[in-house]
Amino acid sequence: MASVGARLSSARERAFIGRDEELGHFGKALADDPQAPFAFYLFGPGGIGKSTLLRRLADDARAAGRLLIELDGRFVSRDPADFERAAGPFLDVAGTVLVVDSFEHCQWLENWLWQHFLPRAADDTLVVLAGRLAPQPQWTADPAWTGLLHVTELQPFSEDQARSLLAAAQIRPELRDRVLRFAAGNPLALSLAAAAGSTGCGREEIWAPSADVLRTLLAGLIGEVPTAAHRRALEVAAQALSTSEELLTAVLPEHDAHVLFSWLRDLPFMESTHRGLHPHDAARETLAADLRWRAPNAFVAMRERLADEYLHLLREAPEERVWTVTDELFYLFREGETLARLRTWSREDEVHDRPLHPEDLDVILRMAEETEGPASAELVRYWAHRQPQAFSVYRLVSTGRTVAFTARLALPAPPDPQDLATDPVVAAAWEYTNAAEPVRPGEHIGISRFTVYPERYQVPSRVIDLSSSRAQAESARARGRAYGFAVFQDAETWAERVKGTLSDTGARPRVGECTYGVFGVDWRQEPVETWLHRFISATAAPVQSGPAPVSRTAFDQAVREALTHWRDAGTFAACALMRVRLAADLRDPAEELRTLLRQAVDDLAHDPRGARAREALTAGYFSGAPTQEAAARRLGLPYGTYRRHLRQGLDLLCEGLWQQELHGPQQP
Repeated sequence: MASVGARLSSARERAFIGRDEELGHFGKALADDPQAPFAFYLFGPGGIGKSTLLRRLADDARAAGRLLIELDGRFVSRDPADFERAAGPFLDVAGTVLVVDSFEHCQWLENWLWQHFLPRAADDTLVVLAGRLAPQPQWTADPAWTGLLHVTELQPFSEDQARSLLAAAQIRPELRDRVLRFAAGNPLALSLAAAAGSTGCGREEIWAPSADVLRTLLAGLIGEVPTAAHRRALEVAAQALSTSEELLTAVLPEHDAHVLFSWLRDLPFMESTHRGLHPHDAARETLAADLRWRAPNAFVAMRERLADEYLHLLREAPEERVWTVTDELFYLFREGETLARLRTWSREDEVHDRPLHPEDLDVILRMAEETEGPASAELVRYWAHRQPQAFSVYRLVSTGRTVAFTARLALPAPPDPQDLATDPVVAAAWEYTNAAEPVRPGEHIGISRFTVYPERYQVPSRVIDLSSSRAQAESARARGRAYGFAVFQDAETWAERVKGTLSDTGARPRVGECTYGVFGVDWRQEPVETWLHRFISATAAPVQSGPAPVSRTAFDQAVREALTHWRDAGTFAACALMRVRLAADLRDPAEELRTLLRQAVDDLAHDPRGARAREALTAGYFSGAPTQEAAARRLGLPYGTYRRHLRQGLDLLCEGLWQQELHGPQQP
């Protein structure tokens, strides 16, 4: 009979998945390969499989006949002498293997280890350190350690590896995709899901993690959370596409955002991008699932608070801040069927966009010719000359390599005959507007004319996500935009993807060997904020004959949208405020609501807090100022001061109108 230890080792070996590279390097070191490292440093977030890999390496060391010393950083005292006594044979017995797990709990030992302890190791010894934190950079950069130290950041399992684990655990095939989305390749999450198994799930039931699974995952992935404020910050990060200190300040005004952001940034499962922090997928899913389970109302409240902030930014932030706001807004509601068809939030091709520079032209012309042919490349050259500001060039965040470009044209009415004669796609868009509802002088159309990403051509990607977000933000802030258009090859496939968001114009213009579909929306019939709000609802509301009940969040957004379009009677008549209870009994809802809004703003002057707020609202929405910056100049105020008065005015106005929505107008 084999010993219990041998049987455990054999079972671990059979169940072990992946990590071939790490096993290979360690195997060479056990075989005394002179080129193999002496010290191995493994790091990664909780649940990524560090301890499992350490146990496998320890088994391999025993099998090789090596003396093994295993220490746990959680139980190491703060006296280096205690560590040296526990690891004593490592300094005296040749061939000893020292393994230290949970090294983050004794990270303060690191300098002493590199400088004083490890250089005294006996011959042919090996050391393996594993923790959540990366080693200090001075050791990885030290040329003396270059050939002796091997550092590995453990990655999540690949999809094939994860599916192998679930298949071995006999998770039913129809449940595996949901488990994979939840676990995101995290070995701990996958193992817990496999242990929970399919028991109790009906054939049609969607797998969801149990409370016990979530509790274990939170302890393993997240660790200790210091205070309730820190947990609120985690809950923001779980839902937001990216989290900045500015976002925390806006949605958690009662807490110290600087302290919370610094804490988030140091968590081992957080990654940093140029837009802020985001958690590893398994940590994000675990936090969000836990909040949904224990406090569903808090989950919805946090999501609405974030949505309010994004809509505020879309309306009022400086231009350089708004281009990705709809991307962040839609991410909150990414599980909806329509958004799932259109968008992807994969980090595999994280890109950022930059304006077109002259040195980029040859690169984008080559991309256009390779994907759409020489005729399209000539049109890219034409529009780059006519509207260079319409182009965005996309580079990978990781390497800086240019991988894609887009162009969002703004074309005033009446159309330029040269444009119509040169570009069949632009001509088709103008022809559609003439047949539907012509664009008036002073108005213009926007058209996302080119979306060229050779490696992921015309399929949902981060490039399309970001370009769409910029196009939607431009449409929301542009004055006089009558239509928006998007252009795609494979028109039938994209007609299904955009159903409910854009109308298929039926136009199929041809450029060279390629045929394109043209899809559009009339922003005069449905203003951008109304259009956006249709896709950020968690569930579709049933159609009702009378005015539908509306949430405070939706009501405030409708008031702001109505203010934005107050001076355009036609657009105002289509805004969401026309469908609230406040407008139900009005004989001429559009005109009477416009009067009501103006009167409500004027009434703010009677409130001691409202005099400056009334001036800001009047200048920003009723005076004809083209931008908020211009309104600030008109009042002779710094832009920051103007925005403070404007926000206070909006809050007071929405509160007053909301009371009328709930209780009816006050009687004189």
